[in-house]
Amino acid sequence: MPERDREWPQESELVVCTVENVKDFVAFVSLDEYGGRQGLIPISEIATGWIKYIRDHIREGQKIVCKVLNVDRTRGHIDLSKKDVNEHQRREKIREWKNESKARKWIGFVAEKSGEPAVEIENVIFDKYGELYAVFEDIVTDSDATVKKLGLSKKASEALVHIAHENVKIPRVEVTGQLELMSAEPDGVMVIRTALKKASESKTAGADIDLLYLGAPAYRIKVTASDYKKAEKALEKSANAAIAVLEKSGGEGKLIKKPKSGKSQ
Repeated sequence: MPERDREWPQESELVVCTVENVKDFVAFVSLDEYGGRQGLIPISEIATGWIKYIRDHIREGQKIVCKVLNVDRTRGHIDLSKKDVNEHQRREKIREWKNESKARKWIGFVAEKSGEPAVEIENVIFDKYGELYAVFEDIVTDSDATVKKLGLSKKASEALVHIAHENVKIPRVEVTGQLELMSAEPDGVMVIRTALKKASESKTAGADIDLLYLGAPAYRIKVTASDYKKAEKALEKSANAAIAVLEKSGGEGKLIKKPKSGKSQ
């Protein structure tokens, strides 16, 4: 069952909550991702150490992230802990929640443009991804493959692609290397040209490749992708394609990797 169809959270799950009422020894919250279901945080689970005034640590209207300790569906009780969530977990959960909220709004736009019910589009996406936001990132990275995977109607697919490219900007990283290609054959220049052509034509989804002549026998190869793992893979694939051409013709080639250059847009 897709996660969004669950009516109750699972134990140990992290949930986004809105603080509704703070008493002396307990705080009552609503769970934003579960239709506003009510949960409670006992004072012992508000923060580590001794708490003199509970309102020093939590207040009405605050948006917080909690860990689910216990769910009693019969009694309708959800016990939560705020202190068991570290800062990294809190930031990641809030980021995920915000992304899903944005994605749900974007799907509303897709529904308006395509004339198809938003709930049907959501159902298709959840069946494939289990969440909403990831599909928008995949569309920006590789529209054709993602659209094919979803199998939506032409109108819905076109609207989805348009909305994704209009709203999502994938962070990009760069990796560079120096490609050294050497051939002693009479037609060595042509062999190297063929090798460079193979390198530039070596495709990895979501990665862009640029080659620059530095001076014989060196060429700079730069790959831009959404993450370092993908960029490194594309760099090696491209370099290996060129080196294979040289070795087949009796020449040789090698890739000298450079340090990671950081993110770009």
